[in-house]
This record gives sequence, C-alpha cells and structure tokens, in this order.
Amino acid sequence: MNSPIPTADGSHTLFSHQFQAHYHSLHGAVQESNHVFIQNGLKHYCQKNLWAESKETINHNPRTINILEMGFGTGLNALLAYQYAQEHRLNLQYTAIELFPISLEAVKELNYPQKEILMQMHQADWENPIEISKGFDLIKHNDDINNSPLTTSSFELIFYDAFSPAEQTELWSLSIFEKLYAACAIQAMLVTYCAKGVVRRNMQAAGFEVERIPGPPGKREMLRATKNS
Repeated sequence: MNSPIPTADGSHTLFSHQFQAHYHSLHGAVQESNHVFIQNGLKHYCQKNLWAESKETINHNPRTINILEMGFGTGLNALLAYQYAQEHRLNLQYTAIELFPISLEAVKELNYPQKEILMQMHQADWENPIEISKGFDLIKHNDDINNSPLTTSSFELIFYDAFSPAEQTELWSLSIFEKLYAACAIQAMLVTYCAKGVVRRNMQAAGFEVERIPGPPGKREMLRATKNS
C-alpha cells in the first residue's frame, strides 16, 4: 500500500508502508528527480558525450541513448527523461527494473505533468517492449536486479533509485555494482541520490570512477559514477 504525500515543490511523492520510506524527497519530488537524474545524469551525459557534435548533425540524426533504471517506482524519472528527450531530439531506449510495482490506483492519484504518458508507462505489460511515442521505447522487468539478466556493455546511463541502504541494504552491495559495471558501455554513467561512504566505496571497488557532487535541496551531496575503461 502506498499513500500520496505532497512535497515542498507541490508535486507528489508516495509513502511506502512496506518499506516505511518515501519514494521521493519531501523537499520536492520533481525537483529531486530533475536534479539527480536529468540535470546531473541525462543532460550531463549529453553534454559530455553527444553535444560536441553540431546541432545540425544531431537534428538530422537523433542519437539513441540506452538507459537502465533500477527502481521504476512512480515512473517520475522515466517521465522526466521522456520530456527531456522530446525537447532535445533524443531517442531513448529505456529499461526499468522494479520488484514491487505500485498500483494503477496509486498512479492516478499522482499530480505529475503529462499524466496520459505516465499512465501509458504504467499500463504497459511487464517484459514486453512498447513504443510510448516516436523515439521513446520502454521495457519494464518485474524482477529482482540480482536475478535480472543484463546485457554486457549495453547501457550508457543508469538511474539508480532504489530505496536507501537503510531500507534495502542488499541493493547497494559490491556485487550489485560489479554487475552494473559489466552492463555499462565505456563512458557510461550511473547517478544516484545516495552519497553514503559505503556506497561510494562499493562503486569504486567495482571499477567506477566516482565523484561527489552537490545534491538536490535537502541533501548535501549525491554520487555520479563513470566507467572509463
């Protein structure tokens, strides 16, 4: 069971009674997701790896970015990525892993923009790819990431949005980040709101180069990890 909760920026988060935790920051759900996953994830990846090309080249040959999200949750990160891709002429291949899907009733109570796109994402069948719109393909896996097969060297960007180590310790282990490192292409990035020292050290031990960068309101820092070799 999940209950909608208003946050400081006016957007909703959900409170998980199962994990006794909020899906997004009470300082602002949309604000947090945009800061962590879009501005410091998707936008940063594009600036570093794509937009050295001319704007004309990009407009005529939209680039496809392969994104993996761990923790689909409310669908907010996918929705914001969809909006960003539409605005910047990007094609996204979006893969999401979620073991505990929220109900459609809970989705209907969320006050996010482009609700019809959000509903389409949640109504999509698990394990079956779907074209949400031209340039945005989604596949959702109702699975534990420990068991979910990930293609080697395939993902260019990872949104890591599991509940915190206090609620889901097993999802922040060295073995998880080793699996994600193997699934990443060279120059791929992983971003997460979590900045705990043990998480950073596990990422580094897995092979990532990790930087601590300013977090969203309410959090001093977040982590961005890159696979450089």
